Amino acid sequence: MTSQERILATLNHREPDRVPVDLSGHRSSGIMAIAYARLRDYLGLPKKPIRVYDPVQQLAIVDEDVLERFQVDTIELGRAFALEDKWWSEWTLPDGTPCLMPVWAKPDRVNGEWVIRSQKTGRVIARMPDGVIYFEQTWWPYAEADDLTRLQEELSESMWTAIASPPGPIIAGPDGLTLFREGAQRLRRQTDRAIIGLFGGNLLEMGQFLYRNDNFFVLLAGDPDRAHEFLDRVTEMHLANLERFLGAVGESIDVILFGDDLGMQSGPQVSPRMYREFFFPREQRLWTRAKQLAPHIKIMLHCCGGVRELLPGLIEAGLDAINPVQITCRGMDAAGLKKDFGQHLTFWGGGCDTREIVSKGTPAQIREHVRRQMDIWRPGGGYVFQQVHNLMADVPPANIVAMFDAVN
Repeated sequence: MTSQERILATLNHREPDRVPVDLSGHRSSGIMAIAYARLRDYLGLPKKPIRVYDPVQQLAIVDEDVLERFQVDTIELGRAFALEDKWWSEWTLPDGTPCLMPVWAKPDRVNGEWVIRSQKTGRVIARMPDGVIYFEQTWWPYAEADDLTRLQEELSESMWTAIASPPGPIIAGPDGLTLFREGAQRLRRQTDRAIIGLFGGNLLEMGQFLYRNDNFFVLLAGDPDRAHEFLDRVTEMHLANLERFLGAVGESIDVILFGDDLGMQSGPQVSPRMYREFFFPREQRLWTRAKQLAPHIKIMLHCCGGVRELLPGLIEAGLDAINPVQITCRGMDAAGLKKDFGQHLTFWGGGCDTREIVSKGTPAQIREHVRRQMDIWRPGGGYVFQQVHNLMADVPPANIVAMFDAVN
């Protein structure tokens, strides 16, 4: 099987020749640049510039030699862009490692900390003090008052919506969609890996990005009419973007990735009733339209936390796969999820706990943990190996190698 065939087989609930593997196929299956530099040294691979494609989370572009070493079956659509040196500028990671940062998102040094500014207003929208290894949001455009007529403009003032990974501004301008299409087609010709297109389409999180978490929860509970108006405008914006996105790259990608962290450690952020009222009908509209525009693609949702109670609604709305399957959260044990939902949903993650096991365990403990997880997840397909979210800066390289070598 090719990597693309392997991923598509498991997404269609057929057991492939081996468990498919994802590393850096999207922005929650990656590796922090600090850990990636150490991993390359540990593997004895040639020195290469460390490219940080996600400045907020400090995630590295994983090079082809590492993808081959770990038999990775996925690649992110963004890897088709920012290939020329002109798109990168020198920077230094918090541990002193030299790296390259996208020119459009290079941080500034101000008063003893790193900051990232809005390109439209110059306002500081993210900060990373010394001693911290990723950026934090500092500005919420609707924290004091909202103006829903300015929704599109305010996206440039919020960290999670303003700081773009490749292709970023490369596909801006009148020729942007043509460049986007050509890049996707080029990548499709060059790789037999399954291509994941990162779309977004956040709903709950969009409110949190703009209002701040506390304010948006108050809006949902205290002024539902205003919350519906906001979410309606967000959904229409997403639908218009979806038309352009899939119109350009739909024929080249295998999976479209939406995002919305609906869960936390103890369970869902919102009740099943509130999910059904505010989010289910809008997800269903988005996912139905995506499959109308590109019938072959699969819908995946990045959704952290404990969301067991919401899975029936997500499946009914049209979801094909969910990641990162945070197995340490309430209700998210692998055996129960596989038994109750495995016939309907592909679990993309949950292969190795990143909170305790891969960061603090021994290689032997990691191998045993991964093998137990594979015994649960593998049968019947419907599974892609991914550790639970990104590999953080403190993960020893020997543990990363042990994890991937244990998968198959």
